[in-house]
Amino acid sequence: MKKILLIFTILLMAGKVIANPDSIATVANEQARTKRAKVGLVLCGGGAKGMAHVGVLKVLERAGIPIDVIAGTSIGSIVGGLYAIGYNAHSLDSLVKALDWGYVITDRENLTNQSLIDRKKQNTYIFTTGKAAGKRNMNAGGFIKGKNISELLQRLCSGYTDSLNFSRDLPIPFACVATNIMDNSEVVFHSGRLPQAMRASMAIPAAFTPVRMGDMVLVDGGMRNNYPADVARAMGADIVIGVTLSGKAKTAEEVKSTMSVIGQIIDMNCVNKYNENIAITDLHMNVDPKDYSTASFSSEAIDSLVRYGEEEAMRHWDEIIALKKRIGISNSFRPRKLHPLRPNVMTDRQRISGYTFENMTPQGESFLRQKFHLQKIDSIDAELEQQLTTSMRIDLFYNTAECRLIPEGDGVRVVLSAGNRRAMQFHAGVRFDSEENAALQLGLDIPLKTAIPINTDFTLRLGKLMLARGEITVHPRSFTRPTFSFTFRRNDVDVYLDGDLDYNIRYNQSQAEFVPINLDLRHFTLQMGLRWDYMHYRNKLGSEISKQISLKNEHFISYRARLDYNSEDNWYFPTRGARFKAEYAYVTNNFAKLNQRADDGTVVSKVTGMSEVSANWRMSFTIGSRFTIQPMLYGRLLLGPSVPTVLGNTIGGEWFGRYVDQQMPFVGIGNMEYTDHQFVAAQLQAQQRIGRNNYVLFRMAGAQHADKMKQLLDYSTLLGGQIAYFYNSIIGPIGASIGYSNRIKSPYMFLNIGYQF
Repeated sequence: MKKILLIFTILLMAGKVIANPDSIATVANEQARTKRAKVGLVLCGGGAKGMAHVGVLKVLERAGIPIDVIAGTSIGSIVGGLYAIGYNAHSLDSLVKALDWGYVITDRENLTNQSLIDRKKQNTYIFTTGKAAGKRNMNAGGFIKGKNISELLQRLCSGYTDSLNFSRDLPIPFACVATNIMDNSEVVFHSGRLPQAMRASMAIPAAFTPVRMGDMVLVDGGMRNNYPADVARAMGADIVIGVTLSGKAKTAEEVKSTMSVIGQIIDMNCVNKYNENIAITDLHMNVDPKDYSTASFSSEAIDSLVRYGEEEAMRHWDEIIALKKRIGISNSFRPRKLHPLRPNVMTDRQRISGYTFENMTPQGESFLRQKFHLQKIDSIDAELEQQLTTSMRIDLFYNTAECRLIPEGDGVRVVLSAGNRRAMQFHAGVRFDSEENAALQLGLDIPLKTAIPINTDFTLRLGKLMLARGEITVHPRSFTRPTFSFTFRRNDVDVYLDGDLDYNIRYNQSQAEFVPINLDLRHFTLQMGLRWDYMHYRNKLGSEISKQISLKNEHFISYRARLDYNSEDNWYFPTRGARFKAEYAYVTNNFAKLNQRADDGTVVSKVTGMSEVSANWRMSFTIGSRFTIQPMLYGRLLLGPSVPTVLGNTIGGEWFGRYVDQQMPFVGIGNMEYTDHQFVAAQLQAQQRIGRNNYVLFRMAGAQHADKMKQLLDYSTLLGGQIAYFYNSIIGPIGASIGYSNRIKSPYMFLNIGYQF
């Protein structure tokens, strides 16, 4: 999948179109000069199959066919609407191939706009649902709210987002069709807000929520008029060129799955007016999508569908050239470029003439004005526009947020429009692995209705490792978000020695943390605060040596600073970006030192507190389109005269913090093992993508460890290797790994199903 960063760059370059003053002549003026026929273009619906429209447009441009009016339905309304405001065939080809459609057609948050905490939640839970505040939920009626497609259309139509007359105010007159399910009537948009009209036209029933306008509930126009040639004729088209997307009829044996049944129902409904509209078409081109369906949004499918459209148009090349004579133009005629793209427009700042806040509480309006100092800002660019909408969703808890720029005088009016406020959000995640077996994690987010936004977050984990956590985060207008949290863990941990189970320890851990400095931005968080830990040991079973270790209930007070940076494009299988995490902690049990106590609880000595320094850094380098190299350095150093056993270094497993916070992964070591107080390691991973979601991973690692820093190179190097296969599914990575290390000296296999938590 193409990545969000690439999409954002393309949107910045092609997000706004402005007519060239030297070529502002209207279509009507050109017709008056040339006395030619008016040409209408009709683009039908068909979901992902509509990418073929782009290929047809490329050939029509190559042939020099002028387009005077456009009518479209569903995906045809999107391609046609963008073409009407200035996206030529070449720019549309680049755009549809660069977009991450797996993101666009869902309600997932854009990774580039999310905080790391929100990104982690998105890659932890397989199910999320929420309840919006308000008397009625305007986003009901479909599995997908359409948040991302709406925001994309809003950005792509920048400059044309206000209420407009599509015949008078667009470079090419345009109309699109939707269906009002209240009376099963056809609704033709000749005016209104262009992004909203296109969104209504493509609202596939049950899949996308309808668009509500007054008493109308609007869904996909294909339900009434999937090929609106009659609309183009009504707009004055003398000659109609139309594109449909029909393959061979399905047999009963082929209609088996849920999606194929829904698709067949839609196809049958789309027959309305089809034959009549084909009859009034002068040049009809039908693109056979072959084995691709309305949901084929993979990069391979899009490439193929665009090519199919181009090939179908080339088969009609002689007819296209012959059509020029009927239009009344010569073979050498080329249509005037009425609306050339200006790639630098979206990088420019535009003067602000004023602000309008829609559907927002006075507290929310005041919050945004003070946080962004809007009274002092006299211009806006794409970056500020994105920051405002992100803050409306994350800080003010609105389910949807929109920033529109409406031309006003010599500047723009900034319209900040909010949807329903989120009242509650519930998350659920489940996983299985060959060590812990099954585990379930539930999450609940409840924003409080206060003048200063406050969010509460509750987490419950059930399994071998049980956890209950509550967190309160204050969202003041300043840069920091103070956080207080309390966590209870009921741990049941197996500790291994050179691959053999040494002992099992069961203990409860209570942890309270106050983080007054909590800077939470797109790619990184910086946290500084105070933490209290209390360890209550319940039971320990194991070898005779381990039984000699006396474990007394104990508590620790630590001062901590954490920096977490992550610009990777994928949480589990990145191909670009970097990840860096570092933490320093000074650990005491009396705010200053570590008191060491006898069995009766009396203090026998006071020593300097323990310092903990840990870090891990990884970068991804892609070679070609499928192969990625990922070097990683990591380690943890414990400094001080005394290191409590429970805080000692541990290694093993697939990821950081698997059983205890300080656990570090090491390939070839599956279970948790204690190691020396000074530990540094390097890992090199080779990642090969096969197909779209299959990954083969090769990992090699080496580490040095010792009790003292000066002895790090005195001990033999710890080595390990691993090979793994994973399928990146909607419920998380599914796969297995097998590894070997010179510490365990036997193969170790690990099976994983689901997200990590």
